[in-house]
Amino acid sequence: MSTSPTPVPRPAPGPSGASKPVPAGLVEAFWAYERALMSDDLDALDRLFAPGPTTLRGDAAGLLVGHDAISAFRGRRGGAPRRRIVQTHVQTVDDDHALVVAVTELERGGRGLQTQLWARLADGWQVTAAHVAVPPPALDTRVWRVVGEPLVHGAGTGPLAGESVAVKDLYAVAGHRTGAGNPAWLDAAPTARDHAHAVARLLAAGADVRGIARTDELAWSLAGTNAHTGAPPNPRAPYRVPGGSSSGSASAVSLGHATIGLGTDTGGSIRVPAAYQGLFGIRTTHGAVAVDGLLPLAPSFDTVGWLTRSAALLAAVGDVLLPEPPASSAGGSEEVVVVPALLDLASPEVSAAVRGLAPDTSEERWPLEDLPAWLDAFRTVQAWEAWQSWGAWLEGRLHVLGPDVRGRFEQARTLTDAEAGAARAVVDEARTTVRALVGGRVLLLPSASSVAPRLDEDLEPVRASTLLLTCLAGLGGLPAVSVPVTTSPAAGGLPAGACLLAAPGRDRDLLRLAGVLGGEGSARSEGTRSFN
Repeated sequence: MSTSPTPVPRPAPGPSGASKPVPAGLVEAFWAYERALMSDDLDALDRLFAPGPTTLRGDAAGLLVGHDAISAFRGRRGGAPRRRIVQTHVQTVDDDHALVVAVTELERGGRGLQTQLWARLADGWQVTAAHVAVPPPALDTRVWRVVGEPLVHGAGTGPLAGESVAVKDLYAVAGHRTGAGNPAWLDAAPTARDHAHAVARLLAAGADVRGIARTDELAWSLAGTNAHTGAPPNPRAPYRVPGGSSSGSASAVSLGHATIGLGTDTGGSIRVPAAYQGLFGIRTTHGAVAVDGLLPLAPSFDTVGWLTRSAALLAAVGDVLLPEPPASSAGGSEEVVVVPALLDLASPEVSAAVRGLAPDTSEERWPLEDLPAWLDAFRTVQAWEAWQSWGAWLEGRLHVLGPDVRGRFEQARTLTDAEAGAARAVVDEARTTVRALVGGRVLLLPSASSVAPRLDEDLEPVRASTLLLTCLAGLGGLPAVSVPVTTSPAAGGLPAGACLLAAPGRDRDLLRLAGVLGGEGSARSEGTRSFN
């Protein structure tokens, strides 16, 4: 694709029709940038962008601040889309500053726009700020596998009328296949005749199914970086992972494509994307919502969950999906307690943001010296059950999985019944202990151990530290609600999650408390609200 400078940048007229001449050397610098962009000459691009922490580059994915962040982005994206320049305009500010606006035509079709602020600095003309716009895809396949207007109509009336649902690609949607995040499984999957229980309940309550959203492969991940379809965008933390395995459902809600993200939570797959993307999310009490029509991962820990942008809608979905609490559940307290040892498992900025949600709560010292052993047992039982769920299909075709998920199934394949039985005994003991420690109160802890990692980070250490926190709900079979908080401006002002954990059956109590603590649809900043 030619990028020859046929459309010479010309001055744009001022308010009175007059225009200033294009400063000397600007045209040459503009075309040097365009040639470097099309050849992916990273060194030249670095030279043509101004050094320092105030240089800006923005696009639909978000804003990059600082030369180093922009350079790192270019280094990992693998080049820009092929294009040609079809029109340019220059607004000259003075001899050393000018705004250049270029209309681009992409090789794949469609036109875009590039706006650059140039300054003549010590090393010549350099870009100090840039904004790039390209035609949006007809369907963002990182977020959606199937989408419609809507895909399935709801009842039209009911408590959720007007709401739209992104259904995680583990739930049966009548008339469609269930893909489980893996192309090979999807190819052979039958068309569902009936909706999954949770999907049917939401439709009956008036919500529409907007589409079937992406999931990590076989739901065994906390990152959201599907090896086959890519990572759905995280609009609240651009260029960072969205969180998994309910990644597509979470991103659809965060992007405004849907109002409800129906997902699952085995080891944190609702709470982690909720934390990373500044959403409200609930993992329900184990067994509280029927899993009919849902592909399993580890049935001892699998639960139905959902994500929303507001506490009120999170609770409204609960009114539809949750059973009425038994009379025996009455008497639970809304006293919130924190355990410093659990807060310390998160990064300092996340711990501070979580504590800021309810700064006046009492502290308790819990005997957690066995927590690493509990997590080992949790992961062993999860892995053993995952192989029971998927091993018959995976035997002889592990190569169809992405590297990270494949590694987990390869390890799961080696577990013996005896190892699983020993681990299950530890899990049973841990369940009794966790339930006794929580008692009738509400435990406040981080939903994830950090803010969303960058896409190019090593994710395994983050996964391991987060599971130390998220496994408590799985071990206890407990309900957990993630409330959005925000780290301090000095720590980047990024979304994080504060998790409310309570005894089995107290889902509605947690939903009510989330509305009190978290406000309506707003992420709480560190220390901005006290709790009485």
